[in-house]
Amino acid sequence: EVQLQASGGGWVQAGGSLRLSCVTSGFTFDEYAVGWFRQAPGRQHEGISCISSADRSTYYADSVKGRFTISSDNAKNSPYLQMYSLKPEDTAVYYCAADFGLIASRLGYPREYHYWGQGTLVTVSS
Repeated sequence: EVQLQASGGGWVQAGGSLRLSCVTSGFTFDEYAVGWFRQAPGRQHEGISCISSADRSTYYADSVKGRFTISSDNAKNSPYLQMYSLKPEDTAVYYCAADFGLIASRLGYPREYHYWGQGTLVTVSS
């Protein structure tokens, strides 16, 4: 059974930093793409940053380029999202997700991911 669990969310002032982690199990990590998505109240899921564990291709939403960095530790089967220079508009529930064999051009699309974990809330105050 594929399982993912995001953690590391919290409250931070604008300009601050947070690091999200995702514990995964039930799949061969280096054959999957993993991604971070967020959902703000009243909005759809948004692809934030994703990585192919096989070839290390990455995707970043324009809104987070230069501020967020995705990484993964294949030995620990865990992806991470380092977030710097947080803004109030980054406030959302953040989710990690995974799916098998996604090509680079599909990494940022939420509908491409079949496996989702519980989210972690990030609140950025102004």
